[in-house]
Amino acid sequence: MSELEQQHSARGDFRSPERPEPVITDQRLLRGAQTRRTIARHAVDVASLEGLNGLSLGRLATDLGLSKSGVQTLFGTKENLQLAAIDSAREQFVDAVVRPARGAAHGTARLRALIEHWIDYATAPLFPGGCFRAANIADFDSRPGPVRDALVRDQTAWVDLLASELRIAADAGEIAELDADFAAFQIDAVLCAANTAMRLGDADAAHKVRRVVEGFLAPPR
Repeated sequence: MSELEQQHSARGDFRSPERPEPVITDQRLLRGAQTRRTIARHAVDVASLEGLNGLSLGRLATDLGLSKSGVQTLFGTKENLQLAAIDSAREQFVDAVVRPARGAAHGTARLRALIEHWIDYATAPLFPGGCFRAANIADFDSRPGPVRDALVRDQTAWVDLLASELRIAADAGEIAELDADFAAFQIDAVLCAANTAMRLGDADAAHKVRRVVEGFLAPPR
């Protein structure tokens, strides 16, 4: 189970990618599950550029050469499609950023690894519009409902993960004592700003992120 998942597993916020999936032997159901994953993955790409409000069952059906009725059968409503896109984006974020950092020791090494993998995730980028949450959370921050709840859950899990590694580093004497929650908030704010800067062509954005993070990781005097 990933660190991001471990932080919230007690509340069931994250499914473990390492938990065995139910084996589907019915070929019709298997094709349906595969199609659903394909649609959700495309929805992530669209939403990273145009926002979750830019999604529609008809739009995705046209993009992927599917029937609208078939897509509607799989998702039912636009809200279900939006939630499926958030789930898909979360799983890919864990695979691209969180899980690869697990090889580094907890504390400063793990935090640096998380940041480096986040930079790769945003600069490659994994999604056409860059960071999925940064592209979408502002549209839903004042709209109560399941979509907002899902975005907030993932945002909270990420910031909590950064704070946890900062706390471990401080407790181990690797860095000076600090308010880990506040520092994590600041780092995440910089990442969101960097995501925007990258989309605008700032070639120095990744370097700025590293400078800010290293300011929190200076050893105690």
